[in-house]
Amino acid sequence: MGVLQGKVALITGGESGIGFASARLFVHEGAQVHLVGLDETKLKAAVEELGADRALASVADVSDESAVQEAVRVGVDRFGHYDVLFSNAGNSGEIANIVEYPSDVFARTLAIHVLGAFHMVKHTTPHMHDGGSVIITSSVVGLMGFGGASAYVAAKHGQVGLMRSAAKEYAPRRIRVNTLHPGPTSTPFQDDIEMRATGKPQQEAAQIFDSMIPLGRHTTPDEIARAALYLASDASAMVTAATFKIDGGMSG
Repeated sequence: MGVLQGKVALITGGESGIGFASARLFVHEGAQVHLVGLDETKLKAAVEELGADRALASVADVSDESAVQEAVRVGVDRFGHYDVLFSNAGNSGEIANIVEYPSDVFARTLAIHVLGAFHMVKHTTPHMHDGGSVIITSSVVGLMGFGGASAYVAAKHGQVGLMRSAAKEYAPRRIRVNTLHPGPTSTPFQDDIEMRATGKPQQEAAQIFDSMIPLGRHTTPDEIARAALYLASDASAMVTAATFKIDGGMSG
């Protein structure tokens, strides 16, 4: 039996990257998964790969509260409850100095990361079993700052504040709430950030970022998924209000 046998997990940003790697591992460990994302084609392909008996997909923008409510309703109708929320959806915003940063992009970035995570916690936890787990994907930049990415850095710090508040609030129900802090991870999302930040082609940009990581390489989505599995499973029953780093020492 897998460590998530009989559990139900909702994963946002579940159609690709860290979200889908986690969904695949969760299913392997016995869970059923509800994938929420924006790309309907990728979501359908993800469900086909995972198996329609193990997975469900919903298209929803996490910054849209009514869309989140409807997705949760569909998931509860199918599975009856949730045991795990993995709030993983995100965007990168612009790479620009503060004086040149578009205010609408700044607001949109916070809306997806912070308001989106808030919506997910608000609407899933009433349907979550006591003793469940909430995981919010922050970032290495939720623990340290970088110039040129003010919205993304602020949003990732904001998720930590939300987590710390929620961890205290849900402790009486034994629901753990933690943030996961990946360093640079080998995904198209990260490739795009690195190329825009450095102005270099993908491989050169990745090498520049590798040089910032004490362990000398990018993390893989599967490595992040294994960290998420630990936080989702009963093995982390006494872990809450934690900033769980998997960044190769970058924030050390």
